[in-house]
Amino acid sequence: MNEASTVFPTQPVWEGGESTHRIPFLAYTSEEIYRRELERFFYKAHWCYVGLEAEVPNAGDFKRTVVGERSVIMTRDAEGGIHVVENVCAHRGMRFCRERHGNRKEFVCPYHQWSYTLKGELQGVPFRRGVKQDGQVHGGMPADFKTTDHALTRLSVARRGGVVFASFDPDVEPLEDFLGPTILGYFDRLFDGRQLKILGYNRQRIPGNWKLMQENIKDPYHPGLLHTWFVTFGLWRADNKSQLRMDAQHRHAAMISTRGSAGSAGQSGQAAQVTQVSSFKAGMTLHDPSFIDIVPEAWWGGPTAVMTTIFPSVILQQQVNSVSTRHIQPNGHGSFDFVWTHFGFADDSDEMTNRRLTQANLFGPAGFVSADDGEVIEFSQQAFESKPFHRTLAELGGHGVEDTEHMVTETLIRGMYRYWRQVMEA
Repeated sequence: MNEASTVFPTQPVWEGGESTHRIPFLAYTSEEIYRRELERFFYKAHWCYVGLEAEVPNAGDFKRTVVGERSVIMTRDAEGGIHVVENVCAHRGMRFCRERHGNRKEFVCPYHQWSYTLKGELQGVPFRRGVKQDGQVHGGMPADFKTTDHALTRLSVARRGGVVFASFDPDVEPLEDFLGPTILGYFDRLFDGRQLKILGYNRQRIPGNWKLMQENIKDPYHPGLLHTWFVTFGLWRADNKSQLRMDAQHRHAAMISTRGSAGSAGQSGQAAQVTQVSSFKAGMTLHDPSFIDIVPEAWWGGPTAVMTTIFPSVILQQQVNSVSTRHIQPNGHGSFDFVWTHFGFADDSDEMTNRRLTQANLFGPAGFVSADDGEVIEFSQQAFESKPFHRTLAELGGHGVEDTEHMVTETLIRGMYRYWRQVMEA
């Protein structure tokens, strides 16, 4: 492409017709496209992750979070029900809740003290019937004002295995259909009905387009090349036994890996290639070997790591004994907040809890592994912004979209953009 004579496009230009192996930079840099993504992926026809039931264990507990860019609150009522309401007062539109977590019997907007139940029902309006002065009643709401007409916006809620999803779309398909049988199987593997226990949170803001994090966890090409930890200690390597799986629409995916002895020094073939990459550090040792004190768990069923991307909002992580959700919270086309919720299970021993917490140091904003991902996303976005007429390549493994039994492919990225194009170009 002759850059000197380039006319900057206003819509993505996809090389290769209907294929998605070359992704226009504009898909990451256009604010117009981003606003359309919010409406079509986050506010309509999709389930978005909002949290874990274990975050609101008691009546009156709440958690403030987001769906897309909209602030929402997950609550537990006195009967044990879970609700998700928009954090926008029905009166003058104020975001009335500022705390991230807490316990309340009701929500009160500080502006004019309209009060709501934990289900979002309007229950109190100051001076609704006016004020009495000099023997007369002045002001007040009109006679036809009904509190039932002015509840908080209530989202549809789906709960499964202790995980809570919500949608602004009342006609969204059932969660099980949204996930599809393949991804549902991996979801249920992790969230199999055991009571969850919250261990802690990490939070970071990454200056990159939100889709880049979905791509990152649909990309098995980079872990054994970018992440020194993964390739050196064998936690995730190209020569590990692996599978890549998608739902029927290719929007969700699972990367499955089983740690083994592949890649040890002296082996030939692909294993030898792995030991020759620059990120393999044969002499690297740990001052604290507990970081790789890995204990197989019965529920694994074989794989030592499964990374599941549920489009558009969440990543479900099982990397050896560390388990977490990773919530993607977009704020503009070139930035998103990334919130990690590390958890365990109520029946974990103290030793297992400590093991999960120790291994969680591989992840999060300063994690020995995940810090790399935030940095490469930032550097990618910088390049996209400077050259919006260009495109990326996702051609490893060809141009097609299919499940595979190996990691040396970018099929999951191509699959996601096939779905993206279907929705965005409709």
